[in-house]
Amino acid sequence: MLPERRGDLLILTATLLASAGWLFSKEAITALPPAGFVGWRFVLASLILLPFCYRQLRATSLSNLFKTAGIGLVMTLNLIFWIQAVSHSEGIGEGAFIMSLAMLMVPPLAWLMFREPPSRQFWIALPIAVAGLFLLTSGNGFSLSLGQLLFLLASLSLALYFSLNSRFSRRVDPMALTCVQLAVTGIMHLGYSALFEQWPGQIPDHIWGWFAASVLLATSLRFFCQSAGQKFSNVANAALIMMLEPVWTVLISVFWYHEPMPAQKIMGCVLILLALLSFRSRPLYEWYRNRRALRISRSG
Repeated sequence: MLPERRGDLLILTATLLASAGWLFSKEAITALPPAGFVGWRFVLASLILLPFCYRQLRATSLSNLFKTAGIGLVMTLNLIFWIQAVSHSEGIGEGAFIMSLAMLMVPPLAWLMFREPPSRQFWIALPIAVAGLFLLTSGNGFSLSLGQLLFLLASLSLALYFSLNSRFSRRVDPMALTCVQLAVTGIMHLGYSALFEQWPGQIPDHIWGWFAASVLLATSLRFFCQSAGQKFSNVANAALIMMLEPVWTVLISVFWYHEPMPAQKIMGCVLILLALLSFRSRPLYEWYRNRRALRISRSG
């Protein structure tokens, strides 16, 4: 198998595992306290990844480790909003599409923080995304439910994390970066849980199955596949495949939770997906043009 194809398959696997992680998490927190669940999930996941990046961590300067941990605090904020949103929502499909808007929140944040003006593609995609979000959330009139508001805050904090992490990630090995940030996020959530949450006296056995799936599949294996896939997959390919995560999540939610998806919500999801595709249109076009030029040169 060609390396690029193998990379695409690894990215697709990571995307499917990320979608399944929504289900694993929602089922687990039916009996586990949300912050405590996230805390143990991420601490254990970081320990599983540690043997694969131990040498890279030792080679990383103390300054870069502290900066990595600092960005991990932003990930902590994102996960606090996300897990609370999941716990206050009946389904998970709608939230997955709201979270996908983080990609479109990155350019204005970069504009505010780093004076980088958004591209033309952003201004084309923005009104499409706003229309999609309106259709997706207007079932309650002009007001947002608590779950929808928390998902929007999670999306905004995820965009902030992307903005900061993208500027720093080249200085640290991706696996080491992930390991440190997962550890920081987990430890902070465990601290929050110890202060504000009450653990139940007895936890059903099947809940530990969902917890194990979250740790091993949706976190450790997912990040491993994503990191390995990005080494081989074309950037445009990877971006396009990862945009399908909310689609898989909606399908899971409709099948498992029977989440209602009336025509209005479906149209909202389609518009958001169209906005993301239009935002990525230039990189995708350039990738297609380069591939076509390569084929012509080879045939010539």
